[in-house]
Amino acid sequence: MQYRFMDSPLGQLLIVGDERGLHLVGFPNGRSAVPDADWEHAEDICEEAVTQLAEYFAGGRQSFSLMLCPTGTEFQMAVLQALQQIPYGATCSYGDIARAIDRPKAVRAVGAANGRNPLPIIIPCHRVIGSNGSLTGFGGGLPAKQWLLAHEGRQSGLAGF
Repeated sequence: MQYRFMDSPLGQLLIVGDERGLHLVGFPNGRSAVPDADWEHAEDICEEAVTQLAEYFAGGRQSFSLMLCPTGTEFQMAVLQALQQIPYGATCSYGDIARAIDRPKAVRAVGAANGRNPLPIIIPCHRVIGSNGSLTGFGGGLPAKQWLLAHEGRQSGLAGF
């Protein structure tokens, strides 16, 4: 696995990938902010991911077209797939995601899978908020989640999907 850092409005993001694609985006204040000891630093890794993220932060990109390599259980992968269906600038609740994957009672499990997302921003877990419209936990910290939602022009309330 190879890694590099990318400057962003949220601080330095950790970008991790290999020849198969992008594996991880880590926030400076998040749980994935430090490279593993066995990873190799490479400034030329994941060039397209860095380019597309820069375009997103500049306001010129609303969706990503990248080779993604997330891992997880079948349930977690279903949640990640559902997250990718949330439109730019929209929000939904954990219950909405649970219903979208035909597991309406698995709201807490959806929250856990959402929190485990290794590719935040690109797989937009920041667009999931509480059913009452409140911001809930985010691996990059609530200020980062607030920034991302404001950046996307979030309207108040739930948009659903």
